[in-house]
Amino acid sequence: MNPEEINMKFEKAYELACQTDLKFAPDIMLHFYAYYKRATENNRFYTPTGDSDLRSAFKLNALLQVKNISSEEAKIRYIEMVEKYIGDI
Repeated sequence: MNPEEINMKFEKAYELACQTDLKFAPDIMLHFYAYYKRATENNRFYTPTGDSDLRSAFKLNALLQVKNISSEEAKIRYIEMVEKYIGDI
């Protein structure tokens, strides 16, 4: 896929993920979160904020696991997760 195709599929994958009523285990949700943030943060490292220190710690750990992949790779992995857990794009 070229970058334009990846971006189009990523947008469709995000729409599917936002519209699903499926419930996922917390580790799957963290993967979705980390790949999405890495895909959309333009090489800056995103630090989660929120009321729960424990929740922020889990989010930060998920982000640390994907910090060395490119934005494009994060988009591809996000697309693959949507196709695996939600359905074809």
